[in-house]
Amino acid sequence: MVVFAGQGDARRSMDLLWRTEGDPPSQGGPGPRPALSVDAIVAAAVAIADTQGMAALSMRAVGERLGRTAMALYTYVPGKSELLDVMYDAVHAELPDPAGSGDWREDLTTWAGSALDFYVRHPWVLQISQARPVLGPHEYAALDTLVRLLYGTGLDPRVVRRLTGTLFHFVRGAAQTVADARRAAAATGRSDEEWWTDRAGLLAEVAPDFEDRFPHVSRLESESSPEPYQDRGTDTDTDADTDAGEHVPYLEREARRTFTTGLGVLLDGIAAAGAARTAPAR
Repeated sequence: MVVFAGQGDARRSMDLLWRTEGDPPSQGGPGPRPALSVDAIVAAAVAIADTQGMAALSMRAVGERLGRTAMALYTYVPGKSELLDVMYDAVHAELPDPAGSGDWREDLTTWAGSALDFYVRHPWVLQISQARPVLGPHEYAALDTLVRLLYGTGLDPRVVRRLTGTLFHFVRGAAQTVADARRAAAATGRSDEEWWTDRAGLLAEVAPDFEDRFPHVSRLESESSPEPYQDRGTDTDTDADTDAGEHVPYLEREARRTFTTGLGVLLDGIAAAGAARTAPAR
């Protein structure tokens, strides 16, 4: 399910997004100061989305979590669309802001790993399309951090602009696979191991000539087969923020290893581009 932000009243959304932290939004008329707060409503909404998913998010559900009716929330937030904008921006305050080690590669590696963990903590954020940014302060702060780190590479600003999108897409793509892996067993009732065991056996049966038809895929599988599945406690190359001893889905483990390898190659490319830019002309 793809959700587009910015579908509510533009003026109300921007007022909510850029309000002073902790202050209520302007209400357009006299009256007593409300007993709730925008921040409390947003925190409740984020908790619902984190634990139950976007499908469970509604003004009524948020009100119930706060012990209020949905109508009580409209003094603070005009509707679900505006609430979604503020939720999305609010959680972006968690994205990392490395102080800067003087080594752009180290800083970008730290940023990417922390950003991956951020998206995995809030998988519903991945459902919100980047086609319509909310234009909030935390979203801009996250963007500003990444641009600052990329300026450290010494690349042309036009390249930095494109690399910003490249890195966000790369991290979000990896996080989506991890999030899907975590949901798959619960949604289908089958573990990764059960699913692959059944399908692999059937594939060998229905396509006995698989190696002849797909020689390069077969070669890659034979030359780079992943390690047998292990529990988290014995696998030192998996999710750093998953509790030790917890069973990690095969797909998540592979997604994280793919992320590490892909990020390394991507940073190699950035380094090569920077070296080519500063090389003396012949």
